[in-house]
Amino acid sequence: MNVITSRRDFLKGSGALFIAIPLSSAAFAQTAAGAKTVDAAQVDAYLALHADGTATIYSGKVDLGTGLRAAFPQIAAEELGLPINRIHLIEGDTALTPDQGPTSGSNGIPKGGMQLRQAAATARQALIRMGAEKLGKPAAELDAIDGEIRPKAGGAGVSFASLIGEKGFELKLDGKAPVRDPKTFKYVGKHVPRPDVPAKVMGRHAFMHDLDVPGMVHGRVVRPAKINASLVSVDESSIAGIPGAQVVRIKNFLGVVAPDEWDAIRAARLLKATWSGGGLPVNHEGLAEHVRKGSKVSGTEMLDEKGDFTATFASGAKKFSAEFYWPVQSHASLGPSCAIADVKNGEATIWCSSQGTHRYRKHFADMLAIPSSKTRVYYVDGAGCYGMNGHEDAAADAAFLSQAIGKPVRVQWTREDEHGLDPKGPAQVITQDAALSDDGKILAWRTQMWCPKPTANLPTIPLLAPVEAGAKQTPGIATGSLSSGGKPPYDVPNLQVQVHWLEETPLRASHLRAPGKIGNCLAVETFMDELALAAGRDPIDFRLAYMSDPRGRESIERVAKLFNWDTRVAPRRDGKGRGIGYTQYKGDETYVAIAMEVEVDAGSGRIKVTRVAATHDCGQIISPDGVRSQVEGCILQTIGRTLFEEVKFDTNHVTSRDWASYPILTFPDVPEMKIELIDRPDQPPRGAGEAATAPVAAALANAVFDATGIRLRRVPFIAQRVKAAQAEMTTKNG
Repeated sequence: MNVITSRRDFLKGSGALFIAIPLSSAAFAQTAAGAKTVDAAQVDAYLALHADGTATIYSGKVDLGTGLRAAFPQIAAEELGLPINRIHLIEGDTALTPDQGPTSGSNGIPKGGMQLRQAAATARQALIRMGAEKLGKPAAELDAIDGEIRPKAGGAGVSFASLIGEKGFELKLDGKAPVRDPKTFKYVGKHVPRPDVPAKVMGRHAFMHDLDVPGMVHGRVVRPAKINASLVSVDESSIAGIPGAQVVRIKNFLGVVAPDEWDAIRAARLLKATWSGGGLPVNHEGLAEHVRKGSKVSGTEMLDEKGDFTATFASGAKKFSAEFYWPVQSHASLGPSCAIADVKNGEATIWCSSQGTHRYRKHFADMLAIPSSKTRVYYVDGAGCYGMNGHEDAAADAAFLSQAIGKPVRVQWTREDEHGLDPKGPAQVITQDAALSDDGKILAWRTQMWCPKPTANLPTIPLLAPVEAGAKQTPGIATGSLSSGGKPPYDVPNLQVQVHWLEETPLRASHLRAPGKIGNCLAVETFMDELALAAGRDPIDFRLAYMSDPRGRESIERVAKLFNWDTRVAPRRDGKGRGIGYTQYKGDETYVAIAMEVEVDAGSGRIKVTRVAATHDCGQIISPDGVRSQVEGCILQTIGRTLFEEVKFDTNHVTSRDWASYPILTFPDVPEMKIELIDRPDQPPRGAGEAATAPVAAALANAVFDATGIRLRRVPFIAQRVKAAQAEMTTKNG
């Protein structure tokens, strides 16, 4: 590889992979590909100690803006007994870091962080054994403190450097190595500033878009106006007047490259090509009906069953049914996807903002028909991703172009590309049926979901370029666990939860932040409110009556206090309302309760969220500031997804390809927020990157009902839908 000569040069070029402290050259001791193990079973895959008293930790998980660059050093510093300002982090480099799976599903801390914790704990025990031998004292009398092995009772110690120097531990990670007692924590659970924030605030942080490599040219991929169209012909003479422009065609993959980025943009716009076929079976307006009745169901799966729903429902005194729709949504990253690839001489180096550099290493190698051992993928900060978006697609585009011309190629998507081509969070339809007794008790509950079935063991999101180029790629649908969250988190005696799996989805699908959970929680929690109203109970009191989990009860009770919840059994209907939403994420992870206040303008139908309170229990908290930031981000993004976001498309392509046609939450829409974190140092840490998204739409819908008496069951809650619901209610009430 001759694009960047060393890891150190790469870090200088890409920026912001540093803990924000000066480090000596020893921190970069292991830089060359193959110079260290990346075996996830080995301690040396996760950390290296250096002769100058510093340490480097290696993470296959990457910081997507979630604060892992603070949290991982906190974990390592705590377990090693090393000052945090001596720790340097390298992340997402397939040649230097272990494969810990993609950074997704809120598993950065629960999986990646805990692997690092055990590696550091294993290393600490080894250092104590070395120190015991050198000091002539029993290991039980020693501890690792500030980079030394010292007697617990006090006295002189020996430095880590004198014990191990630059050598590796050559130990397997011990899953039973004792970890620090939370009562002794010095770093974990404390505020540690995120090292990337100052440069981001000041506009000095280097993102993927800022990266430059020697000899790089610029590329753009030309795609048809109709999705799935085939390339018939190309008129290369149409760009003959653009200096240095070249055309690359591989079957249906069509691209251009040029030394200057603007010339590449011009060439992509001017290149004349003829396409045939393509198109979609339905548009966005007909998609809800298509999902529920027009799509082919590949099978129905009973996810949970208790008691006898059918007989109990039939005998219930009061019966209720409702249908909910969650639309297709985009990742809508603020910056378009960007990547650089250098593919030549049977080797590939790829720089991109992928959440799964190790996963896509093999995918890129397969599509380029080169060995994985000759493929290296670096993570560089992008403009945000909430599941797999267009980052990997841009990398695949760049890789094919680079392989064709033998030079490094940079590809940056346009805004139209990003909104129009990124894989989408798919649509869902959810129905609820329940029966109450004469005295208002829940007798039976059934949740049914209609959503696309993810392809089992699919290694990656299928990318555009390999399909177009006819390259090797596993076909299928990648959606994430869309059916998760359909089970109500309440004690219901007779229950059915089932999913009807659809064979296809009109637009290419991907897991979008908290896939399925927001829509399912919206259906479950608004239905719970509907049952509370019918039972003549306050929504919070009604929930607590069916809640036996003490952590769940505490979450709900504490949010009621934080919000100053006013108990009542009927909606206000005066334009101002409050609502509640609750979840235990994925059924066994983080607990979140959200109370929300909204104002609904009767004239325009516009909804404004004015106040939010949330409690968040993710077990042991590593970085309180990081968790709080994630909770706030989850809430704000999901308010926007609920109020505004829906991908619009006709039978040719996506039509909502800019910020006007795909609006998101803006600064004037930000409500007052109070967040209460419930720290449980004695419990395993759970994720914070997604959980708080799940109850947001439900709390918002319940607040709108309290304000207006209107049940909104189709997202987004745009003003036109509010007005239509108001008119329907007026007509119904005479």
